[in-house]
Amino acid sequence: MKRLVLFLTLLAFSALQLLQAQAVEISGTVRSSDDGSPMPGASVIVKGTTIGTISDANGNYVLRVPPNASELVVSFMGMKTQDVRIEGRTIIDIMLEVDILGQFEVVVTALGINREKKSLGYAVQEVSGEEINKVKSDNFINSMAGKVSGVYVKPNGNIGGSTNIVIRGAKSFIGNNQAMFVIDGVPIDNSIINNDGQVSGRSGYDYGNTASDINPNDIESISVLKGAAATALYGSRAANGVIMITTKKGSMQAGKALGVSLNSSVSFGLYDKSTFPKYQTQYGGGYGPYYSGGNHPGLEEFDLDGDGSDDLVVPFYEDASMGEKFDPNLMVYQWESLYPESATYQQKTPWVAAKNGPGSFFETAVSLTNNIELVGGGEKLTYRLSYTNLNQTGIMPNSLLRKNNLMLTATNNLTKNFKVTASANYINTKGKGRNSTGYSDNIMSSFRQWYQVNVDIKALEKLYNETHRNMTWNPTYYDDLSPIYWDNPYWTRFQNYETDERDRIIGYVQADYKITSWLNLMGRASVDTYSNLQEERRAVGSVPGELGVGRPDVTSGYSRFNQSFKEFNVDFMANFNKDLTENINLTALLGTNIRRLTDDRVFASTNGGLSVPEVYALNVSASPMLPPEENLQQIGTNGIFGGASLAFYNLIYLDGSYRMDQSSTLPSDNRTYFYPSVSLSFLFSELADASWLQYGKVRLNYAEVGNGGQWGYLRDIYNTASPFGNNSVASVSSTKRNPDLKEERTKSLEAGIEMNMFQNRLKLDAAVYQATTVDQIMPVDLSLATGYTNRIYNAGDMENKGIEASLTGVPVKTSDFQWDISLNWTRNVNEVKKLFGDIQNLTIEGGLQGGVSINARIGEPYGTIQGSDFVYHENGERIVR
Repeated sequence: MKRLVLFLTLLAFSALQLLQAQAVEISGTVRSSDDGSPMPGASVIVKGTTIGTISDANGNYVLRVPPNASELVVSFMGMKTQDVRIEGRTIIDIMLEVDILGQFEVVVTALGINREKKSLGYAVQEVSGEEINKVKSDNFINSMAGKVSGVYVKPNGNIGGSTNIVIRGAKSFIGNNQAMFVIDGVPIDNSIINNDGQVSGRSGYDYGNTASDINPNDIESISVLKGAAATALYGSRAANGVIMITTKKGSMQAGKALGVSLNSSVSFGLYDKSTFPKYQTQYGGGYGPYYSGGNHPGLEEFDLDGDGSDDLVVPFYEDASMGEKFDPNLMVYQWESLYPESATYQQKTPWVAAKNGPGSFFETAVSLTNNIELVGGGEKLTYRLSYTNLNQTGIMPNSLLRKNNLMLTATNNLTKNFKVTASANYINTKGKGRNSTGYSDNIMSSFRQWYQVNVDIKALEKLYNETHRNMTWNPTYYDDLSPIYWDNPYWTRFQNYETDERDRIIGYVQADYKITSWLNLMGRASVDTYSNLQEERRAVGSVPGELGVGRPDVTSGYSRFNQSFKEFNVDFMANFNKDLTENINLTALLGTNIRRLTDDRVFASTNGGLSVPEVYALNVSASPMLPPEENLQQIGTNGIFGGASLAFYNLIYLDGSYRMDQSSTLPSDNRTYFYPSVSLSFLFSELADASWLQYGKVRLNYAEVGNGGQWGYLRDIYNTASPFGNNSVASVSSTKRNPDLKEERTKSLEAGIEMNMFQNRLKLDAAVYQATTVDQIMPVDLSLATGYTNRIYNAGDMENKGIEASLTGVPVKTSDFQWDISLNWTRNVNEVKKLFGDIQNLTIEGGLQGGVSINARIGEPYGTIQGSDFVYHENGERIVR
């Protein structure tokens, strides 16, 4: 085996050397014919293969081309593509002509098809990979905030936390409103896998969204497909819009057959002092001055040291700072005096605010990213191999996130008309010590509300480091040092932490065959698969908190969540592009998609605590384990789609598409559904006689997209419980399923305008839209006499309407300097239009902390937060009845 590897290595090296030896070296410059400015970024293509990209700031290039090459094809965004004859020359200066109509700008659309932007009757906006990589982040989606109009990105400050991305508003009451992610034509999963406690705002960890696995160093560009007309060909998964990612590919490098690049970046983070609480320093620990007797009603008075006289003692079992007013001349017993390991054990200390407040708890976050990239190839074979390592620590102690991302992409032109492309991306993500979110069991809940400002953070740290015990500032009483409400925060971070790991593979093999100059075929098989492990632990001696199956409060315990996810897609597509007459062009496609998904989840935990301290395993459960929570989802979708675009005189473009889907999440009678789209664009700049206007287009489209809904809504399910003796026990779910469901449907109407002005120095893209999602699949409350709390129906309607605009400008442009400015503006109005029958409100998430709920209420935006309040008199005082 070793000999075979050595032979293959020598063979590959010899082939590269032969390729380099036979290649012909040419050099020159690429400049604009408009103002003579250099054109770094221009691509050079030989025989259909990109062999280099001009990287020199002055437009200079040195390339090695195959000895039998007769011409170069040079392209640059916004410029006319040029064919340049080599004819034995070794020095070639190229002047690219300005495309005065902007008609050759190409964007990536649905199914990864490249189309001229002028021909599109819907909104597509692009973001370059360079923009995404300017500021490194553990989640590249954060870098998209503000860069695309109509796209709402909600970043997350938690280490490795999830980022929500919603395009043109929420469309489903209880379904997933996140945009669909596609990489090089391959749909990938973007689930957020957090437990019920975290989702409802109680307690838990934010494990992030799975699209954060994507390595920003591998991204060439991102196309955002916003409306239904742009996404209809993708089917029901694209009802919420699509984020299309094109990754970097291999090419023959300038002057060499192999290119190697290394880059590293480091960033630092601090907690945000502007949003952190400002602590008062006048009053110390306690709920208020209501203790009996004495001159200090905010402090307790009893004989703590046993000398026969009463002492002043801080009510350390109360987690607030509304007690006795600080007085440096007042000597009191505080929490530290209770622990023999403390330097102030059984000693009184001055009654003052602590020197080191909660801000001292946080550390400097450090994120280090290293990337190595190998790019190369020849006339037929090109490849790119990239490895990226991310090592990040958070602002909280004992927190880290590590990612290893390896990606290989290769293209082989087997014949003149047959090309095969393959890609494999392996991602390993490891997390430790993610911070708890929500209200309960969250250190930040303590720091923001339940804390004593006389407690010194560094004293807590010192005692924990010396003893590794839970020496809390908040014990139950002076003779009972177990914590009552809050653990020592360092005990929480170093004992009650979580760990998680995800291994993921995303890959595809694609074959393209060009039958004629106007017809080609594409076939692709792809996979997205990952395994997930999340472990949570609570050490013996902790404050009770939610953990495990059913989320009970326990003083110790261990839980683990295992997930195995697999999605396979097979695509076949025929593309047709032919001039029917001198002034009429037809572009058409016909294809099919077969999708199969399996999501297998198991959640298990100890019950009643740990029988052996510091051993975190299921077999040390103090009581018999409860049945684990198991969930197996299997989803299949078959799709057939087609589309056509007619271009008339390079002036009017008419597009239409039609798709049929079959979804296993719907009953057999309603499993097949169809939806169309039609769009029209008109280039008015072709008829305008205005030197300041280089490109102008208006567009109009209407489309519908069906959505098969979620898994598990057709047949009733049963929940298992602990066995009664030797007998299995199960109960029917409180939600009644519906075997007669049909698909949700989003109907969208959009109009827009695009203009390039003043020699393309100012560009405008604006749109107005209205999208209504009807027949929403939703739960409806039932009388408890039925034996159920609710039933699933097709019932609700929700509308989004809005306006969005993107403005880009180049106020300064010289041969050596260019200043680009971009502005994105969006206004989206969301409204719940209809629910079931006379129901006025649907509770999306109830039982949140403080009696708050999230709702869909008729006439109001989706996600209205609702709670209870007092009734007030007109003078502002509360009314008591």
